[in-house]
Amino acid sequence: MKLDLPGEDHPARLAVRAFLAEHPDPNGAALAEAGYVVPHWPSPWGLGADPLSQLVIDDELHLAGIRRPVNPIGIGWAGPTLLHAGTPAQQQRFLPRLLSGEDFWCQLFSEPGAGSDLAALSTTATLDRDEFVVTGSKIWTSYGHIARYGILLARTDPTAERHHGISYFVCPMDLDGITIAPVVDMTGDHAFNQVFFDEVRIPSDCLVGELHRGWSLAKVTLANERVSLSGEGALWGRGPTVTDLVELVRSAGRPLSPTLRARLVEVYVEAEVLAMVRQRLLSAVLAGRAMGPEASVRKALADEHGQHLMTLAVDLAGPAGQLRGRGPLGTEASDVLGWSHGFLYAQALTIGGGTAAVQRNIIAERLLGLPRDEVATPEA
Repeated sequence: MKLDLPGEDHPARLAVRAFLAEHPDPNGAALAEAGYVVPHWPSPWGLGADPLSQLVIDDELHLAGIRRPVNPIGIGWAGPTLLHAGTPAQQQRFLPRLLSGEDFWCQLFSEPGAGSDLAALSTTATLDRDEFVVTGSKIWTSYGHIARYGILLARTDPTAERHHGISYFVCPMDLDGITIAPVVDMTGDHAFNQVFFDEVRIPSDCLVGELHRGWSLAKVTLANERVSLSGEGALWGRGPTVTDLVELVRSAGRPLSPTLRARLVEVYVEAEVLAMVRQRLLSAVLAGRAMGPEASVRKALADEHGQHLMTLAVDLAGPAGQLRGRGPLGTEASDVLGWSHGFLYAQALTIGGGTAAVQRNIIAERLLGLPRDEVATPEA
């Protein structure tokens, strides 16, 4: 199943070309003001574009080599939640610089003692006149050390049942009492952090939605997260693809063992299945149906595919696969594709953004209609 895009005379295509004629090298602010960062959003943030027009806009920007601002948590997760439940004042305050990429955002959900059971969070926020006093800590906060704002879940009613009494905040990351400690992962990169809150005072106008009703907003954020994490690259939408691996093997011109040859075919088939799942999701959107737990299906498949692909790439490299910067069949990889780095990074795929077990609980209960697993407690 493949979607054919409209031709040269489609209005969205002509509009993008007219915009680029006036702005041949647009920055994030220009793209955001024109509505091209989130064209499916309503005005004034987007163009209210239907799914087909959105695909046309994406195609034109890609053909022109134009990249949208890099702000994945802000644009992909915080933005939709603010659009869904933020006040007009909050939207005017946060969305323009969020969409332009001028204000980078992070996520403050996971906690050291909660694991995948997000509802077990223990960070508290107590109302004191016109401020909430926040105490606790968060873990695995990607790029919290460079973020301007974070989306924060905190318990505002400790007496409520587990999925109640939780509130959703926008947290300025420069407030007094916030301490950020780096967490260096096995690749050697510093992307993750642990964030400590020592009686941090967040203004009450940073509360998003209703007090104690933040769990429903967390589910909005997590649904967008799982769609965002399921892109074309094998590493949460980034990094190399199976096509890159096949091209390297083909260009090397070396025969493979029957086992490696079979594994390469299997990984290629996985990629084709994922492409069809993505087209199915796009087709559903084009037909006016919202993506729900189906996003968990794609994420569950994509995470394992990424690990299979990167493991095969290292195995194809042989002994050289133990060295940084070496790719399949001994090729240099540090400059572009980063196979050795990707192998280490891929170990996190089935954990981040909702563990593989959580995704399968969601699929079992919400798609297959199976009874709830009383032992497991899905985070969304």
